[in-house]
Amino acid sequence: MARNDFGDRGDSEFVDKLVHINRVAKVVKGGRRFGFAALVVVGDQKGRVGFGHGKAREVPEAIRKATETAKKSMIRVPLREGRTLHHDIHGRHGAGKVLLRAAPPGTGIIAGGPMRAVFECVGVQDVVTKSQGSSNPYNMVRATFEALKNQVSPRTVAAKRGKKVAEIIGRRGRGRSSDHEAADAAPEAETADA
Repeated sequence: MARNDFGDRGDSEFVDKLVHINRVAKVVKGGRRFGFAALVVVGDQKGRVGFGHGKAREVPEAIRKATETAKKSMIRVPLREGRTLHHDIHGRHGAGKVLLRAAPPGTGIIAGGPMRAVFECVGVQDVVTKSQGSSNPYNMVRATFEALKNQVSPRTVAAKRGKKVAEIIGRRGRGRSSDHEAADAAPEAETADA
């Protein structure tokens, strides 16, 4: 039972989405006792996101516990132009496997239920995703978080390598091919002289 219409509750800076509610029954002498488990994703729509799991006898209490847990375990995700990912990335948790791809402006969030909630909370506007493994919402959310944790911005890479951001970004496309063309042309010139 997935509901994504929960919207804003509590703090105004955070948006929380209820991803999944699971009802479990414990059989006792007088009949069955029902409990509820909630999976909630919380984010500020500016690159911070977290998820939490809460269990209680009543649904609102389970959601409250899950939201508190989510706020404690938030991660920061670097975004390109504040709207998409920097690069394509795979994530895996248990049997849940996901592929996340950066997308051009106007694409929108192309993702299944649990992953859509994560991207809406983190503030991504353009992304294409594919779930390649289990459709269990817990594993899908955890796999998505594993992928987002491995997301690296060009600024971080440049700082690690001691280079400028322009050098790192320049190697993505044209800059690299022109270097190779120059290198390929040099041996041909040498053989022509000989």
